[in-house]
Amino acid sequence: MNHVLLASLNPEQIEVEIWRADELEVHRGLSSELDEMWSFVARKTNPRWLWHAIDHHTGKVLAYVFGRRKDTVFGKLKAL
Repeated sequence: MNHVLLASLNPEQIEVEIWRADELEVHRGLSSELDEMWSFVARKTNPRWLWHAIDHHTGKVLAYVFGRRKDTVFGKLKAL
């Protein structure tokens, strides 16, 4: 079984802001968001993730990548 190793962060390195989505869009000039969802192929021990970017105003999918939940897969979406 392959395990995904993500870098650990010291809690002091993390800054959290809580905004309503519409306020955040105005505050930062955002018009899209990245999200992920998963399902499995053949059995639950074989998960796959759909990473996607969506335009807030139109609902249009801007880009998507399908694969394992690994940094390299997310990097492909980010590059798109």
